[in-house]
Amino acid sequence: MDTGKSGKILIVEDEKKISDIVAMYLKKEGFGVTTADTGEKAMNLLKEPFDLIVLDLMLPDFPGEELCKIIRETSDVPIVMLTAKSGEEDRIHGLGIGADDYVVKPFSPRELVARVKAHLRRRGKLARRALSFNEGLLTLDTENHEVKKKGVPVVLTHTEFRILTILAERPGRIVSRLHLINMVQGYDFEGYDRTIDAHIKNLRHKIEDDQRNPVFIKTVYGVGYKFTGRSDED
Repeated sequence: MDTGKSGKILIVEDEKKISDIVAMYLKKEGFGVTTADTGEKAMNLLKEPFDLIVLDLMLPDFPGEELCKIIRETSDVPIVMLTAKSGEEDRIHGLGIGADDYVVKPFSPRELVARVKAHLRRRGKLARRALSFNEGLLTLDTENHEVKKKGVPVVLTHTEFRILTILAERPGRIVSRLHLINMVQGYDFEGYDRTIDAHIKNLRHKIEDDQRNPVFIKTVYGVGYKFTGRSDED
């Protein structure tokens, strides 16, 4: 495994030509790159930590979506899905099962590298301070990238954690979907407002006792979302 100076990337892609091209571009940027052409090989490699995963959905042994779900059971490593499925519903589904980004084939290797670097930059900027709400019911340790509900660790994706942090640092303020997309995905993200809705749905499932009557993240219909937890610092 080439550890690289900029971070370790796992490419899970069965088309050798695509895998080689992506690996070449990432290595030029100083990343350490490891490749796997099946889900089984990827699972074996994931015994070691990676900083980001580029995941093809059409794998020969089992669907990439299933691998994504397995990874999300224990890890919040950023996952960039690489796929020929270009429909909006496919994107929403991919984000719904835990992906952080969605790149459609055919794609520009330079754009993919830019997205990889953007996710890793954002991940590095999350280290700030610990936040606690509702008498410790929900805590965010932004330095160690940890969230706990009632003292029990909650596994969030990088994007989910980023959204929660953005909202929690602006309690009571309405944050529009567009603003969330810009802050989480970047101003050049060519996605849909509904991608944020998918992440919010996943986030509520993990931190709320009753998703229909949320305590922490409220929907402001037609506008966006706001964080309504009570800070323990007040």
